[in-house]
Amino acid sequence: MQKLLIYWVCGASLLATGCSSIKEASNAIPDALNKLPLIHRPDIQQGNVVSQETINKLKPGMSKSQVSYLLGTPMLVDVFHQDRWDYFYSMKKGSDQRQQERVALHFTDDRLTRIEGDYAPQPGSDELKPVASEEVIITVPDYTGDRKGIFSRALESVGINSDE
Repeated sequence: MQKLLIYWVCGASLLATGCSSIKEASNAIPDALNKLPLIHRPDIQQGNVVSQETINKLKPGMSKSQVSYLLGTPMLVDVFHQDRWDYFYSMKKGSDQRQQERVALHFTDDRLTRIEGDYAPQPGSDELKPVASEEVIITVPDYTGDRKGIFSRALESVGINSDE
């Protein structure tokens, strides 16, 4: 009877340790698959694209429609706080870490008053800097070839002349 009890205890302990090693192995398999170089991982982009250049274009006193034109529709507009717009942007390239930015805009009487979050307007960005652009003119000559259609040209290539 004691031998049977010892066998049961040994078997149960082996089974219990086996379960924990199976759990560790099941966690190791996805990690190993993520490190394989030949597996395609698409770029995942979510939210509004928020950059320092667009934040620099924001000026105090802008209306909600002007801000919406620059940054797009906000990701989150709280029902209880209509004068706060939240913009979130998240980007995960392949197997890299996810990058995330957040900007909260506060309005008073439908005019922009405050900007919070990962970006802030940089000093000296009040004036717009002109960008020198060189105008390129390309002339395209008129088509002077024959006005035959694709069917007529196909018949001629076979050797059949089409009379019009």
